[in-house]
Amino acid sequence: MKKVLLTVAYNGHAYCGYQLQGELPTVSLMLNKASREAFGFECNVTGCSRTDSGVHALGFCLTVEPKNESDNITIPAEKIPIAMNIKLPRDIAVLSAKEVDKDFHPRYDVKMKEYVYKIHASRIKNPFYENLALEYGREISDEAIEKMTQGAQKFVGTHQFDAFMSTGSQIEDTTRTVYYARVERNGDLVEFTVCANGFLYNMVRIMAGTLLCIASGRIKPEQVEDIIKSRKRENAGFTAGAEGLYLKKIFY
Repeated sequence: MKKVLLTVAYNGHAYCGYQLQGELPTVSLMLNKASREAFGFECNVTGCSRTDSGVHALGFCLTVEPKNESDNITIPAEKIPIAMNIKLPRDIAVLSAKEVDKDFHPRYDVKMKEYVYKIHASRIKNPFYENLALEYGREISDEAIEKMTQGAQKFVGTHQFDAFMSTGSQIEDTTRTVYYARVERNGDLVEFTVCANGFLYNMVRIMAGTLLCIASGRIKPEQVEDIIKSRKRENAGFTAGAEGLYLKKIFY
């Protein structure tokens, strides 16, 4: 077995994002160490994406393969999650593993990504959402949920999303296709789910902040279309905090 695709979940609160940054605590660093200890040799660990400091994942995908051609992963795929989870901290877990072709790339072969942004909409804080959802500090009415839903629908389609990209980003091609976007309530937890062929830096968090501006009345749902067309970051809402963001699923 030369290359394995892993699906992992992690609570990103304790980490400086996914990507390796020297010896700083990152999810990638933990996975590199765990793969070396589980398989007994150095591995190349390649992720499907980057997640920022404090961002979580429910279904992050990455490949693991030996650095040296002479090494080989001999642990059966179905036993790799157990072997690696023993070596990983409690806030990172390998959910599944399967062998893939040598030319498979976990980033370049992605067709769609789905994110969810979680908002705790209550005047009373909930300790079980600490660092796991945005503490909004107020309730969101059913009417506001409907307006947020209307605003979210404006994201759907192929657009230039400059207005929803972090200021200072060097990305030139800002065209992305959003396949679906929805807002749902489960008690006092409000979830914004969005799926696209790719995302710009902080795109989902700015979308979430814009929807919260709709909930508060600062922005009207119909204005989202004009914000997109303006291609100006200052016209969109604030960048919602990292703690509410989850990479939910990767589609290949």
